[in-house]
Amino acid sequence: MARMKNIIVTGAANGLGSAIAIAADLAGYRVGVLDLDQEQCDELVKKLKNGMSLPADVTDPNSIDRALERFAEVPDVLVNNAGILRTGPLIDHNLADFKKVMDINLNGVFIVSKAAARMMMTKKGGAIVNMSSINGIHPSLNCGAYVAAKAGVIGLTQQMSIEWGDYGIRVNAVAPGFIDAGMSAPFFENEKVRKQRADAVPLGVLGEANDVADCVLFLASDKARYINGHTIPIDGGVINSVLRQLPRE
Repeated sequence: MARMKNIIVTGAANGLGSAIAIAADLAGYRVGVLDLDQEQCDELVKKLKNGMSLPADVTDPNSIDRALERFAEVPDVLVNNAGILRTGPLIDHNLADFKKVMDINLNGVFIVSKAAARMMMTKKGGAIVNMSSINGIHPSLNCGAYVAAKAGVIGLTQQMSIEWGDYGIRVNAVAPGFIDAGMSAPFFENEKVRKQRADAVPLGVLGEANDVADCVLFLASDKARYINGHTIPIDGGVINSVLRQLPRE
């Protein structure tokens, strides 16, 4: 009988994180639901066949160490999904908001990955999947520190992949585009915005949470055994479509 694999998902209590956690549970993983909100962690775990609530702060190394100790297994997979967004013109962005976005979205990836990688190194294997964004590849107006943080995630992913590959640890990232879920969901409540964004996608539709979850679990699986250090856009082709918006003649 095959050993049950373990996965930890940060920011798992809601949005894309919960979709990834649920998909992992259905795929047969033992799921560590790691989030700052203990109540929401506990609520999600009730819906899982094999889940554990791991309330923790991704910006606090001690908090993460305690959560991993409580998990009591070397994670086979870590998904760094925790993140926040502060919108508005960059010129109006205050330093406190800028630092908070960087701390959670980028520093948190470093803190949790380092702690998990130390454990993975003991068994010479593991997979880490980081949550970037198409905004980490191309900037967008009124995103404040988000663009810088998500671009940093891509660079950090590449750095970790070359340093930890010797230990059998693969590190990749995904870059969701116009996904009708998580932090993006409120934008699509405006039907005009919803249509404009869907029309801008070559496939003509918005993405769904499971589109992201499926890609994450693929990168986590043995089917992606030779993929390391890459960022996969999940965007229906939108980041390549700028010339599509312009007339040819």
